[in-house]
Amino acid sequence: MMEHRHQSIPTCATSHPNDPIPHEPGETPLLNVTSQLRRKFGSMSDARSSGASSPPSTDVSTDSSAPSTPLTEPQEMDELTDRVEKLRPSSPERSRKRKPSTTYATNSEEIRKLLGSGQGTNMLQKYCCGDGCCMAEALPAPEGQPERIFLQPPDNDAFRFLGLKMGSLTLTSELTNITELPEQRVTFGPLRRQSLAEKFPDEAQHGHKQDDVNVYPPTYMKPHPPYRIFNAPVYGARELTKPGAEKRTFHFDLDVTEYPAEGGVDFKVGGAVGICPPNDPNVVEDIMDQLGIPRFQRDKPVRLHTTGGRWPTIWGEEEAREMVTTRREVLTWTLDISSVPPTKPLLRLLADYAEAPNEKQVLLFMCSAQGQAAFCDLRTGPHITLQQLLHAFPSSKPPLEALCTMLNQLMPRFYSLSNDPHVSSAREGLSGRRLIELAVTIHETPAYTGTHRTGVGSGFLERLASKFVHAEQQAEQHAATSGISNPHPGQAGRNLHLQVPMFRGLMSNPLSREFASDGPMVLIGAGVGMAPFRGFILNRLKNANCANKIWLIQGIRDAMLDEIYCGELGAHESEIKKVVQSRASAPPPVGEHEDGVESAGGSEEEEGKPARVVPESRKEGKVARYVQDEVRQQADIVWFVINAVDGRVFVCGSTKGMGEGVESALIDVAMDKGGLDAETARQFWEGKKEAGQYIAETW
Repeated sequence: MMEHRHQSIPTCATSHPNDPIPHEPGETPLLNVTSQLRRKFGSMSDARSSGASSPPSTDVSTDSSAPSTPLTEPQEMDELTDRVEKLRPSSPERSRKRKPSTTYATNSEEIRKLLGSGQGTNMLQKYCCGDGCCMAEALPAPEGQPERIFLQPPDNDAFRFLGLKMGSLTLTSELTNITELPEQRVTFGPLRRQSLAEKFPDEAQHGHKQDDVNVYPPTYMKPHPPYRIFNAPVYGARELTKPGAEKRTFHFDLDVTEYPAEGGVDFKVGGAVGICPPNDPNVVEDIMDQLGIPRFQRDKPVRLHTTGGRWPTIWGEEEAREMVTTRREVLTWTLDISSVPPTKPLLRLLADYAEAPNEKQVLLFMCSAQGQAAFCDLRTGPHITLQQLLHAFPSSKPPLEALCTMLNQLMPRFYSLSNDPHVSSAREGLSGRRLIELAVTIHETPAYTGTHRTGVGSGFLERLASKFVHAEQQAEQHAATSGISNPHPGQAGRNLHLQVPMFRGLMSNPLSREFASDGPMVLIGAGVGMAPFRGFILNRLKNANCANKIWLIQGIRDAMLDEIYCGELGAHESEIKKVVQSRASAPPPVGEHEDGVESAGGSEEEEGKPARVVPESRKEGKVARYVQDEVRQQADIVWFVINAVDGRVFVCGSTKGMGEGVESALIDVAMDKGGLDAETARQFWEGKKEAGQYIAETW
């Protein structure tokens, strides 16, 4: 457990250190529903209710009783301008002496001496990758010759992108402890069409043509037997972020009207659905080209045999299987060809089938003790996919059956609902349709081609959203040319019949399980982590009474580009939401000729005076702040909610950075508000987590 570095909470109107008594914010109005909203929500039907929503209250309070997060930005003082004017752009900076560095080890042998075989290596743990680089065996240079690369590396961009450090590797270098190949567990066999209907009746109705395979998952993929994956029609899609945003986020409306009943479990607020995305068809086609699979074999049904395990099902039984499939179907739906870093068994397989001597030696080198450091760099460096490895080592063309043993199962991706399903299903014009809503941020990493590759799940959903949005834009342009407005928004996209393979997934995940329709709540989310809180707030608006209080702290990069669901949280959005921007503006100007300087002489009083510096941060109001900073700033509200009998604090977002930072800020709040030490404060929040009052859903 890492030592907590305490950061004191500020002293301001919304944060009072050393005051352990939880105080309800006195000037904070309560959440209420206006008469207009009550008429809107009161007319909604609660068919197939999840049981998580309480009946609407009959109490109606005034419009002025909406909860608000008190302003926390410090007021700017005129004296700041005078201080900036005194800054001299040419003032020299005092040079500081460089602190001498300390070298603990220069090679793997010295590191092993430091590690030893006992305890006392805590100092090195935070610097260790855990993959055994320090146990690598050195590759000696030829006797009497300087260390240099004697092996000619493959000459292609895909290999250069790997950035391998091979030292003095030669074609004759002795390599030890080379990884053994595991036993092959998958084979393909011929199939007679006559036996297809007899032995595999389910497959007789399943199409194996390329167009069918790219849309419909195979019948043997069962997330929770005996139920199958449901192809939900895309009812709507739109982009939530603006052009220029660092990460694009899309919103989806999925039609689940025909979703089969499963044991009485329904879609719930805060629940998550599993999406079963196919691999990119273009990537699948390119991999089959690299493997040399003839085109007439790619869509030809074959008999698939496995000796054990769950593959190619998702969560099936551990057993041997015999089923019908095609090579394209296997690569499209069952193998993870993009998400998982390469393993030594995979590299060893490529080495066994590499015909070029230099490619074979490089691959064997990464599977050996001498190449352990290079292998660790490969796994922890830029993202590497199977497609890139096949392009980096083009002479290696292993059979697809052998690859099936080495690659991981392509698993579902889970996305939290961004709505209350019963509120969405009551929207006007749905005619009894049932919708669930999702928000998906596109994950991108650099590719060897100089572009970016998207994640499997987010990339699949982005391709669907792009088709839907493009069809809608064309319909809008056609309507504008005709001088009329689009009479049926969304119909052009729905005419494409786009579908998302999904299953109900986790309706009892922490967010859904601990959500309650009453009691105060603090909702803390960054980026797309804010999406499930939209469902919380819509549910509260539907069932609100004067005792309900919500405070939302939303972290984004830039409010002009990245703020999702802006204006979609009800009539009191501005009062219940606090937006924190992490993108800072440029530093203020300190010279007369820099941007942000107003010229003097604008009036007779100012004539003859020096130019006045106006910092950009004052003009734009942008200061780099993060969610955890606002948590400390709102310490009084956090302390009040977590100590209320029915209060809850929800956190949703990325574990790295946001999740860790918010957890640290919450510990600081408990330390300063409750007078606790770091360990006791940590135990305080652990106790609240066990009691269901502190819920963190991070990834």
